[in-house]
Amino acid sequence: MLEQFKKEVIEGLSKITQKTLPSKYFYDKKGDGLFVKITRLPEYYLTRAEMEIFQEKTSEIMAALELDNGKKYSVVELGAGDGSKTVHLLRELIKRNYDFEYLPVDISSNALDGIKNFLSTELPTLVVKPSHNEYFKALENLKQDGTIKIILFLGSNIGNLMDDQATEFIYQLGSSLYKGDKIILGVDLKKAKEIILPAYDDNQGITAEFNLNLLDRINKELGSDFIRANFIHAPVYDEEEGIAKSYIKSLVKQSVILENHEFNFEKDELIHTEVSRKYDDQVVKQILSRTDITWEHKITDDNNLFADYILQRN
Repeated sequence: MLEQFKKEVIEGLSKITQKTLPSKYFYDKKGDGLFVKITRLPEYYLTRAEMEIFQEKTSEIMAALELDNGKKYSVVELGAGDGSKTVHLLRELIKRNYDFEYLPVDISSNALDGIKNFLSTELPTLVVKPSHNEYFKALENLKQDGTIKIILFLGSNIGNLMDDQATEFIYQLGSSLYKGDKIILGVDLKKAKEIILPAYDDNQGITAEFNLNLLDRINKELGSDFIRANFIHAPVYDEEEGIAKSYIKSLVKQSVILENHEFNFEKDELIHTEVSRKYDDQVVKQILSRTDITWEHKITDDNNLFADYILQRN
């Protein structure tokens, strides 16, 4: 994985028109901890809104899934997080005596250790089988196991992809599933800039630290020489387009060395690190239109900030 990390960093910083760094590498041990802090910030409404859905509207989710007590299920969570939302659904499945196993998938072993420890306390009878893997590799391994799949892709993680990439992701996801398998897709809904932008630029500077920690990780793991003080976190949100973007901005003209590569930065030059797409029904329908996945139900929090779409493989 270290070689892949290095390859992607070099490729991203070598781009001519817009340097990039992959957002998936935010999540080392420090990054995991910072993201948990972000989810608890007053400005970061996303986690609270989706938590409300899983905590207060579990019965709606269960009804939408249309499960059968005579069948065996695999609940597969892509990008498992800390389990604080999922635990409500898992508890209800246990309560209703469904035959299932929970399989969290993540590229962060730290996150998987955390969720396994959390669930061993909260739900001691639950069978948890963590998979430290890329999403589609994990799903390919599970495809032939004879269980019906319920895929959880929560937290608006799909929003880190542009729409054509999201369509390709959902299409690939569908190819890893069988007819009747379900997906719970969590998405952040379009809303005013005054609500969205602070979620990516909090007053305490924790999101900034989360973004800039990526430079520390590149220095530590790949031997680069980024000077943190020469860069700042720079998020923007286009309300009409419905896309928030995070950047790291160079404050001075400077050069950074990684192995035998030299990367030159102009003053105020931006490194693009993350996209956070916001959705409405039209965008979701467009993304699904070229896939084998259909939209069956939509469940929102009471303030209509966030939605979990229940999808099905045809």
